[in-house]
Amino acid sequence: MILAAAHASQTTATFQRVAVIVIAVIVFALVFELVRRRALMERYALLWLFAAIVLVVLALWKGLLTDISGELGIYTPVNALFAAGFVFVVTLLLHFSLVISRLSEQSKMLAQRLALLDERVSETEAEGDMHEGQQSAVSKR
Repeated sequence: MILAAAHASQTTATFQRVAVIVIAVIVFALVFELVRRRALMERYALLWLFAAIVLVVLALWKGLLTDISGELGIYTPVNALFAAGFVFVVTLLLHFSLVISRLSEQSKMLAQRLALLDERVSETEAEGDMHEGQQSAVSKR
């Protein structure tokens, strides 16, 4: 009975490792396809490729997650994985918040510059119309 439970546990662990590797390969393929289609910029692709590499390394190196969680004082390796995932997501959110803030400021500046240029064009057109009006009045005499 104990042997059967140990064998089932080992089979489940092997299945989980294979599933993580398959998911990482899918992430690799998806990222490469998005970069190829120019839907994802290379600087963001590197971040996702790094995450997929970390997943593959953790799946292939059997005791690495256990060792890391033990060194960090985290009781179970799954909690260490969730903590790492949480830090990854918070880092992404912070990064994208910074990017959105910068783009928002650039957008505001561009809108202001466009309004100034539009005003200059309108003034130039109005001056041109006045100048043409004066010339046509002179030519009618």
